[in-house]
Amino acid sequence: MGSYRVCMCFTRKFRVTEAEPPADVKEAFLKYADGGAQMSVEQLRRFLVEVQGEAESDDAAAAAAAAENIVQQILQKRHHIAKFTRHGLTLEDFHHYLFSADLNPPMNSKVHQDMTAPLSHFFIFTGHNSYLTGNQLTSDCSDVPVIKALQKGVRVIELDIWPNSSKDDVHVLHGRTVTAPVDLLKCLKSIKEHAFSASPYPVIITLEDHLTRDLQAKVAQMLSQVFGKMLFYPESDCLKEFPSPEELKHRVIISTKPPKEYLEAQNLKGNGSHRRKDSEDDVWGSEPSCLTTEQEDEDKMDNEMADLNPNNDDEDECDPGFREAPEYKRLIAIHAGKPRGGMKESLKVEADRVRRLSVSEQALEKAAESYGTDIVRFTQRNILRVYPKGTRFNSSNYKPQVGWLHGAQMIAFNMQGYGRSLWLMQGMFRANGGCGFVKKPDILMNANEVFDPKAKASVKKTLKVKVYMGDGWHLDFKQTHFDLYSPPDFYVRVGIAGAPADEMMKKTKTIEDNWSPVWEEEFTFPLTVPELALLRIEVHEYDMSEKDDFAGQTCLPVAELRPGIRSVPLCDRRGEREKLKSVRLLMRFDIS
Repeated sequence: MGSYRVCMCFTRKFRVTEAEPPADVKEAFLKYADGGAQMSVEQLRRFLVEVQGEAESDDAAAAAAAAENIVQQILQKRHHIAKFTRHGLTLEDFHHYLFSADLNPPMNSKVHQDMTAPLSHFFIFTGHNSYLTGNQLTSDCSDVPVIKALQKGVRVIELDIWPNSSKDDVHVLHGRTVTAPVDLLKCLKSIKEHAFSASPYPVIITLEDHLTRDLQAKVAQMLSQVFGKMLFYPESDCLKEFPSPEELKHRVIISTKPPKEYLEAQNLKGNGSHRRKDSEDDVWGSEPSCLTTEQEDEDKMDNEMADLNPNNDDEDECDPGFREAPEYKRLIAIHAGKPRGGMKESLKVEADRVRRLSVSEQALEKAAESYGTDIVRFTQRNILRVYPKGTRFNSSNYKPQVGWLHGAQMIAFNMQGYGRSLWLMQGMFRANGGCGFVKKPDILMNANEVFDPKAKASVKKTLKVKVYMGDGWHLDFKQTHFDLYSPPDFYVRVGIAGAPADEMMKKTKTIEDNWSPVWEEEFTFPLTVPELALLRIEVHEYDMSEKDDFAGQTCLPVAELRPGIRSVPLCDRRGEREKLKSVRLLMRFDIS
C-alpha cells in the first residue's frame, strides 16, 4: 500500500498489486495444460517448441531435461515446501516463468555465429578516445574508462600518445586540449588485466601516434614487455587477409598508421598549435564546421584527398624504407594507411593486402551519397573506422546506422557519453552473446551483387510486437520518484532503427496511476533490411506539466529476437542494469 500526500490534511492511498496474467498467457496455459490446473513438463516442452520457437531437439531426453529444469527452478523459487510434491506449473507459476528475465530472455546469450571468418566480416564494438573520463576538452585522462569499456565488451580501445613535457616518456592525452594526461604504461597494464573479462575475442588497440622515433622504440618495448606472447603481429609487412576472431582469441592487436618521424610530421603540418587535432587524418578532408576562414580558403586549393602538404606524396606504409623505429613498425598488425588520389581511388580494393581506413561521421555521409556501393565493396575485405566529428566536445555520439549499412566495422563511439545513439550501439552488440564481434549479414558480403544502401527495396519481413505489461518499478524507485501525489502514468515507445525506409516509432496509450501497467497493444513493423534492424523500446512516465520522466530502455537486434512471449529487461540511461535490476516488460515477438 502506498500513501501520497495531496495537501496538508489529505492523503490518497494506492495498493501495489500484481497484475494478473494477460489473456494470451491464460489462453496458452489453457491450451497446453489441456484444460487442467497444472502444466506438466511434457506440456511445457510442447509450448516451448510450438510457441516459443525452441528447436525440436533430436534428443528427446535433452528437450525434456530443459523443460524439467525450468519447472524445478520455478517451483524452487515459488514453492519451497510443495516442490517435493508438485510436478507441474499453475497458471501463476507459468506467468512467473514467462516474466522471468533469467529463464525467458528475448535473446540467445551465447556466441553462436561463425567466428572463423576474417575480422573484416564483423562489426566490432569500438571506442573513441577511450581514456577520457568526460568531455573532449577539459576532462581527465585515465585508465578507468578503458577498464569500464573492456568490462562492457568493447573490443577496440583508442589511445592518443604524445611525448611528455620532458620528451623522455609517453603520455596518453587528447592533443591540443587541457585534458590531464595519464601514463601510457598504466593504460597498457590495465588493458592486459581486463582485456578478456567480458569476451575471449581479441582486443585491438588503435594508437594515434605523435611520437619521436626514440619514443616509438620505447612504446615498442612497453608493448612487448606488457603483453608478451599475447601480442599478435604478422610475419610479413602487410596482411593479405585479416585473421579471424577465433584465431586471435586472447590476443592483443596494434593498429595505427606507421608514422613519419614526429618532427618531420610537425614540419609538414606547419604550426601545429593553430590547427585542430585532425583525428587519424580523415581521408575525405577536414570538417567544414571545424575550420577557420583562413583554413577553408587554404584547403580549397588542395585536392580533397591530398596531404596537408600538397607537394609531399604520401609514402606507402608498407614501404620498407619508411622512417620510423623498426621494432615499432613490426608490432603494427592492422595498418591504417593514408591513400593517394581521389575518393574513388581511396576505396580501391587491393588483391595483395588489406588495410584500415578512418573517416569522420560527416565524411562518411558525404561519401555515401556518391560512393555507397564502393564503400560496401571496400569493407568486404578491408576495415573502415568511423569516428565522431571534432565538434562533439561533450562526448556525444552520432547515428551508427549509416556506417552499418555500408559495412563499416569500427563505428567509434564515446563510451563515456550516453543517449539514444549509444543505446543503439549497445543494442547491436548484445548480439552474438555480447562478445563484441557481430558477423555482418550476407547482403553486405555478396561480392557478385554489391548491396546498394540507397536503392529502394521491397519488404522482406514483418515484425509484430505485442506489449503486454510491465513491472518492477516499485522495487527500483522511491514511491515519489515519478510523481509526488500519485503512482506513475507509464507508456511505452516501440520502434525500429535501421535502414531509412524501416525507421519509425509508435506509442502505447498511457496507463494512469499504476506501478504494474497493462497495455496489451500490438504493433506491426514492415522491414526492408531486417538483417540490420534494431528494435527500440523505451518506457516513459507521462507528466502533464513538465517533460516526461525516463523509466527504462533497451535496444535489441531484430535478427536475434527469440519468437514467442518473452521477458524484456530494461536498462538505465547509460545502458546498464545496476539501477533497474527489477524493471522488465512482458512482450511477444512474431517475425514472418
